[in-house]
Amino acid sequence: MRKMQLIDKCFTKESLVTLTNSLFSYICFSKLDNMYKQVFFIFILLFSFHIINANNIPDWGSTGHRIIGVIAEKHLTKKVKKQIDKLLQGQSLAFVSTYGDDIKSDSKYNKFYTWHYVNFPFNSKYEDSDKNPKGDIVSGINKCITMLKDKNTSQEDQVFYLKFLVHLIGDLHQPLHVGRGEDKGGNDIQVRWHNKGTNLHRVWDSNMIESWNMSYTELANNTRDLSKQQIQSIQKGTVLDWTYESQKLAIQVYKSAAIGEKLGYKYSYNHFGTVQSQLQKSGIRLAKILNDIYG
Repeated sequence: MRKMQLIDKCFTKESLVTLTNSLFSYICFSKLDNMYKQVFFIFILLFSFHIINANNIPDWGSTGHRIIGVIAEKHLTKKVKKQIDKLLQGQSLAFVSTYGDDIKSDSKYNKFYTWHYVNFPFNSKYEDSDKNPKGDIVSGINKCITMLKDKNTSQEDQVFYLKFLVHLIGDLHQPLHVGRGEDKGGNDIQVRWHNKGTNLHRVWDSNMIESWNMSYTELANNTRDLSKQQIQSIQKGTVLDWTYESQKLAIQVYKSAAIGEKLGYKYSYNHFGTVQSQLQKSGIRLAKILNDIYG
């Protein structure tokens, strides 16, 4: 966690570009031997990749987030759906579900970067852990809910926090967003997916989902049929309860693959059911929150 915070504090996209441009210019126009120039050039590439990777921790891919949006809309009351349609000017929850990632390209939203995840020791209490002063996914979700319930919140902020809430509830149900800080939620655990390089976080974020070659609506429509009692059971609990639930899954995810392991059909066969379950739970719980806010 400290490593992530230090990198996030010291490097931005702008500073990285400035630094690499300066190094590149020095190499190109200096009188260094060609061999040294090649070594420095390789260093720049590796350095740039490391910083970009450290500042770009993915969550559910766009397909996963849109699946959650579709599922959530199925569980909204008519009254709430009408209010949300008006607020979002007809845009669907699936459409706005990627907003939290879309704004990462705008530096004015950098302060929200840490809201996408939380790291605290496994089998411990969030309440007793050291908190990120910039916030985390738990405090971020609660802030969104508070702002949306406040009648004094401007319409512009209502739209912002609604879009962000849709995204963050999705993030919370990606187990490795409640993973270990030292490996950036599995991003540093390099594995092979059908013999192509990837990492454990990305396998759970998008690789398994995309391997089905189905649209987000097709995948959303092929989740399990649940009884009313099962839906009510999923909706029970608090944001913190769901955080602990995701962390328990994260512990199992870490055990599911070793560094450098080749993953593919068998891994998907064993674990895609969990992915589907988390996506479905996320949509149902998002709807519950929205029904409570706007109902």
